[in-house]
Order: sequence, then structure tokens, then C-alpha cells
Amino acid sequence: MVFVICRKGKQAGSPTISSSSTQLASVEVDRIMASRCSLALLILFVLAVSLPRPQQVFAVKPMPQLRTASRIIQNSIIERINDNPEAGWKASVNPRFENYTIEQFKHILGVKPMPSNKAMVLPTKTYPKSLKLPKEFDARKAWPQCSTIGRILDQGHCGSCWAFGAVESLSDRFCIHFGINVSLSVNDLLSCCGFMCGDGCDGGYPLSAWQYFVQNGVVTDECDPYFDDIGCSHPGCEPAYPTPACEKRCKVDNLLWEQNKHFGVDAYMVNSDPTDIMIEVYKNGPVEVDFTVYEDFAHYKSGVYKHLTGDFMGGHAVKLIGWGTNEDGEDYWLLANQWNKNWGDDGYFKILRGKNECGIEDDVVAGMPSTKNLIINNAAGHSEAYATF
Repeated sequence: MVFVICRKGKQAGSPTISSSSTQLASVEVDRIMASRCSLALLILFVLAVSLPRPQQVFAVKPMPQLRTASRIIQNSIIERINDNPEAGWKASVNPRFENYTIEQFKHILGVKPMPSNKAMVLPTKTYPKSLKLPKEFDARKAWPQCSTIGRILDQGHCGSCWAFGAVESLSDRFCIHFGINVSLSVNDLLSCCGFMCGDGCDGGYPLSAWQYFVQNGVVTDECDPYFDDIGCSHPGCEPAYPTPACEKRCKVDNLLWEQNKHFGVDAYMVNSDPTDIMIEVYKNGPVEVDFTVYEDFAHYKSGVYKHLTGDFMGGHAVKLIGWGTNEDGEDYWLLANQWNKNWGDDGYFKILRGKNECGIEDDVVAGMPSTKNLIINNAAGHSEAYATF
């Protein structure tokens, strides 16, 4: 606070002075005092203007946050899809996720983006376009003797889709190319691949899974069964299962870990052109693909899926087994999910083909099975032998 007192004229109690010289001096004093008073007032004005004023406070609307504790199944999404005549697919309450929160749903979407320091250069397969392909193809019908192709599995509440898509596809290819129905172990790949493949139940890299088959091989499901096949369906269920430990020991006494290994010959990408993908599946069998998942995908029931509504959830890997065109002229891919049969169309789904819907045609991975360590049937003598070539 600044106080300024300006006084003009004779001060009370001052002696009376009558001489002219003294009067002149008094006038000069008054002039100086007036000048100083004006200066003081100027300084006071400057200080008053420069002093900080009280800040006005505005209420800021918080940024919207993902409702991770909310249920993934939402009636509003179901109504929005089913009321849209242009949707091309139907939504419903899938029992598989009836009690899942958004956070729990996001956890099972286990495809991790490949970090730059782990980027791998894999060969990419392309094919001459001279091969005449059928308008519709279903690997289950093309190779009916292969029971693994038509089997729907359940990854439970572990983010192991990257491992399921790879193991299922390689299992199918052992039957297609060698006539052997064998269920390979997701658990082996999930627990023993380690940092090369990512973070186990917290997600991994499909490319690395196929390289693991070449370098380390994978045992059968009989030798090392999947650790979490119960799922999470009851109210209040908390999916907190960690990645299983790598034991490198078969759970049954008559099987040896190293002898039970099944190997891949190679690991490769397939060119993202739809025709190349179709030829690869037509010639060699199912492939692993990954794509971007949004909230609406959890509600899929039937039809040709296209993303219409909902937030980004994560990356998911599945097995692609065929293609076709529906009655409305929409081209689609046919895929097997690993969310059990109480999700989607009895565990399967269709997604728009040829438009790279949700990145479904970007990352197609596969490999050929090897005869190394393989037990093969001798057709003439019905005997078994280890093939080491």
C-alpha cells in the first residue's frame, strides 16, 4: 500500500516571514513540492496498473477417458448395429463376454506391435495370378480328414491369441501335407518362447511364433496341455492368470519332450494382395492373420463384419480358413476365432474381403511343416518310424 501526502502553503506553527527574498524562496519550495507530489502520484499510478490482478478461474471439462471398468457388452452398440440397414452384420449379447469389463477384454487382445529393434526381415510370398480360384473356399470342406481345421478353441483370459493363431495353423498344415492329425501345444510356445516372442499372456508377436517353430519346434498338446481352458464367465471373476512357467517336460510319462517336438521348415509373410492370400490358403492351408479390434467386434453374431462404432481395443490374431461372397455381393474372409463356440457364429466370423478391413490383409504369416522328428505311418506295413530328414 502506498500513501502520498501533498501539502501546499504555510505549515501550522511556522514562523511568519515578511521579507521579499524569503517569499521568493517559499514559492520555489512550493514549486518543488508540487513537482515531487506529481512524480509520486505518477509512480503510484504505474504501480497500481502493474500489480497482478486476481486470476479468473474457469471450470475445465475433463478429457474423456476409456471406461475400462464398464462392461464390454453394451445394449447401445447392439441397437446401433441392428438398426442400421447398411451394417451387413448382426450384433448380440455374446455369453463369452457377458461379464467382461473393457479392461478384461483388452487384455485378451494379445498382438503387440513389433518394436523397431526387433523388426525381422521375413521373405514375402507372391504368386502368379494364373491359378483359377473358386469363388468360395472352406478349408474344413477341402480337407475333411483334418479334424483340427474345424475345431474352435478357447484362449481363456490370457492374451495368447498370437500363439493360438500360429499353433492352430501349423497343426492344420501337418495334416494337410503329411496326413497326420496332431494338436500342437499353445502352452509350449506361450511359456518357452520367452522375450523372443514378446510377453506371453501379456501379448506377443505372430512373426516370432513361426520362427520359434523353425528354431525350437513345438510339442503336442498331449505333452504340454494349455494351462487355462476354463475361461472367465461367473460374476466377479478376476482374470489374473500369469504366463505359465516353461518346464520342458511332458505331463504324461510315455512322452519325451525333445522327441515330441514338431518343427517348421520356414516362416514367411504372404503378400497383402487378396489373390496371393487366397492362393496360399488354397495350396497350403490356413494362415495366421491379425487385425485391429474395436468395441463393436465383441458383439459380432453373424454376417460380414465391418467396423461401425466403438473405441479402439487392441490387436488380435486368428486363423483364416477360407473366403466367399454373400447374397448381397459382399466378398468376405472366413476365420476361426479362439473365443469358444459361445461367441460369434459358433466360434467363427466373416469379415469384409478386398478392402483391408481393420488391417486384416496387412500381416498374413505362415510356414510349412517339417518332417524332422516326425512320426509317420507306413501305408504298406502300418508301422511307425521317426523321419529325420
